[in-house]
Amino acid sequence: MRILLTGASGQVGRELARSLMPLGDIVAPGRADCDLARPQTLAALVARLAPDVIVNAAAYTAVDRAEGEEELATRINAEAVGELAHAAGGVGALLVHYSTDYVFDGAKDGPYREDDAVAPLNAYGRSKLAGERAVAESGCDHLVFRTTWVYAARGANFLLTMLRLGAERESLRVVADQIGAPTWARNIADATALAIAQARRERAEGRFASGLFHLVGGGETSWHGFAEAIFTLAREKLPERALRVAEVQAIASADYPTPAARPHNSRLDQQALAARFGLRLPHWQEALARCIEDLGAR
Repeated sequence: MRILLTGASGQVGRELARSLMPLGDIVAPGRADCDLARPQTLAALVARLAPDVIVNAAAYTAVDRAEGEEELATRINAEAVGELAHAAGGVGALLVHYSTDYVFDGAKDGPYREDDAVAPLNAYGRSKLAGERAVAESGCDHLVFRTTWVYAARGANFLLTMLRLGAERESLRVVADQIGAPTWARNIADATALAIAQARRERAEGRFASGLFHLVGGGETSWHGFAEAIFTLAREKLPERALRVAEVQAIASADYPTPAARPHNSRLDQQALAARFGLRLPHWQEALARCIEDLGAR
């Protein structure tokens, strides 16, 4: 099986490059050969490589900057995704794509199901929702996974930002009225590999059904709770790191204004994922502990 992996240098892409290896030959072109900002180039790439599976881990993810660059965000997160989807259909490939909780407005009282009404609050969310719709409308075989609050031991993410700031400052202010589930990139990648293996069997047997699924860590917390857990675990598992932070103040979103509005409720229900693939990601605290251990090993 040949797998075309886009975005292999990103935090999820790096983990996918490892998790997908047992499934087949991975082709992971760099941006020079696979640039989602140039959607018109993607069909030829897919036709030339003729992959069995396309895993699209590339995306425009600068949520606040997208407010002033919505055209670019839409080109990468929607137009290019649509081109990949049509190209996948042309070569008979399965497309795996990732989306976000930001397609919701966060007003629901409880976890969002896949079929709940969408109403993104920001440009990034609108671009990702357009990407979801482009995949669905293409008619190609596909799996779309919505995830939340992604972090890893590499890249640009909340975990590494907190560790850096915690080493520089004695006091931090972190939003406490946005609730979701931190999700380790490695768990996303491992679950993706298992889902692809099952999808491959289903396609071979003529019983595959495309779908949209929520793929997030277990449990829930706030950004403030996430930050406090990071510092607690870092002191336990990374004793060589000198952390100055002594206080993490809980604040409201209104006290930390950003260009892009964020949903207050980012909780996503995982029942559909469990029913289809028998998958349920570990609790976010367990995954965070493992990630920080991995960070220490590096």
